[in-house]
Amino acid sequence: MTTRNETPAERADRNFLELLQELRVIQTGVQILFAFLLTLAFTARFPELDSFQRGTYIATLLLSVLAAILFTAPAALHRTLFRRGAKRLIVDVSARFAAAGLFALALALAGAVLLVVDVVLGRSAGVSVAVAALAVCAGSWALLPLWLRRGRVRRDPDEPEGTRRPGDGPGPAAGSVR
Repeated sequence: MTTRNETPAERADRNFLELLQELRVIQTGVQILFAFLLTLAFTARFPELDSFQRGTYIATLLLSVLAAILFTAPAALHRTLFRRGAKRLIVDVSARFAAAGLFALALALAGAVLLVVDVVLGRSAGVSVAVAALAVCAGSWALLPLWLRRGRVRRDPDEPEGTRRPGDGPGPAAGSVR
């Protein structure tokens, strides 16, 4: 394996491009969910929803808006700090926006599933499926990556030993953000 021969600025540029690519993939799903939710209020059956279903709808709609805002915030942040020598800061803050966006998206997905399954099969089925959807999101988006990060995968060859990342534990983070 070879190590990358890049400067900290080049690494920050690469990390930002990788993050943006991840956000592009996620953003499409958020846009589809948001569009679905927007159209629901204008369907013939919407007036038949009970207060729980309407509350679930509003909460889910707002969570999908929040997810969209959090996933687009890195572009606004980059635009505001463009050419100010703050790429590393942009990457760090953007990674946090993305993590918060994934949390909001997980709740929005669970809410959408809850609403649809509640209408089609009933409340208990809706709650069960929503909890399962939330568990799958938590497992695949948080628990599995944390488990893998705890030493079950080899470090990237371009990261020097002792490099710390945000979330690696107590103390200030240093080194590259991946």
